[in-house]
Amino acid sequence: MKVNTNSNVYIIIYSVVMVVIVAVLLAFAALALKPRQDANELNEKKTQIVKALGYDAEKVSYDEVVAEAALLNADGAVVNGDVAKVFAALQDVKSSCEAGEFPIFKATDGSVVVPLYGAGLWGPIWGYIALEPDMNTVKGIVLDHKGETPGLGAEIATPKHQAMYVGKTVFDGEELKGIILKKGGADANNPHEVDAITGGTKTSDGVSAMIKDCLKSYEPYFKASKATANEVSNELNTENNGK
Repeated sequence: MKVNTNSNVYIIIYSVVMVVIVAVLLAFAALALKPRQDANELNEKKTQIVKALGYDAEKVSYDEVVAEAALLNADGAVVNGDVAKVFAALQDVKSSCEAGEFPIFKATDGSVVVPLYGAGLWGPIWGYIALEPDMNTVKGIVLDHKGETPGLGAEIATPKHQAMYVGKTVFDGEELKGIILKKGGADANNPHEVDAITGGTKTSDGVSAMIKDCLKSYEPYFKASKATANEVSNELNTENNGK
């Protein structure tokens, strides 16, 4: 029996079969490539953490500079030290933090790195900020975005902009100030300000809010760490004075 390839029934059946075949092939390809995609995403996060700490990610590996990773609770106490779960939390930092679990990475030199997430002008912005062992001075920062305007808000992702944060401080005494992107230019005498992006006011405001809001969640940990460091310092001074 000769099949009428011009009939509507044939065309519909042929189209359905082709769609099913293509869907099966795409599903198979997605499953086959998922382990590689997951590995690439993990490597990207590790690279960003290394960069936030101020190292060249092409010369220094994550394992060389990061001593431990953990999830903190709202009181700043470690609730989970499983590295896999910490990186899993980075897949959706916002949801993780809203659930009361805050990822943190401690470097071999005592510095710490925490993730950032917020909103720019056209969509999500995110990154990592590293603080020196004093839990106050910025060691480095990595910022990225989904769709900020090229040449304007997108400048937050450039090394030139990110270099301005190094050496700034996020606390003024016991008060968390964060880092403010100041329109019109930062005050050279203000340790909490950097230059805002020219023509990118909304993005700049989003970065300022993101840094302060995210650091706020880690404030108990920062203060507890500083208190512990002060106690150790006082004990050492007492011992030295007694000799």
